[in-house]
Amino acid sequence: QVQVVESGGGLVQAGGSLTLSCAASGMFSIVRMEWHRQAPGKQRELVAAMTFGGSTDYADSVKGRFTFSRDSAKNTVYLQMNSLKLEDTAVYYCAAARRTPSRATDLWGRGTQVTVFS
Repeated sequence: QVQVVESGGGLVQAGGSLTLSCAASGMFSIVRMEWHRQAPGKQRELVAAMTFGGSTDYADSVKGRFTFSRDSAKNTVYLQMNSLKLEDTAVYYCAAARRTPSRATDLWGRGTQVTVFS
């Protein structure tokens, strides 16, 4: 069964950078990968998405600061986060849409905590 496992969370000072990694198994069956986050008291938010073809989209809140990339050979995707702000503090989830008729986001990692402090 395919799965995704994210890592790389931790503590970082405001203005700093952090890179999250997400290792995926069964990548061949995945049509879209996503990074989500959920901050305390807030609804889960789609941060970035990447299609099988490699095109990316970003939430306005992170556009220009975060970069979604992948290493296909390693079946791993990354979220490079720069100029981090206090409001970026959240649990970050890697997620994937498998090749199903609905192409719904149906595969989720357990999350990794990112805490930005001042």
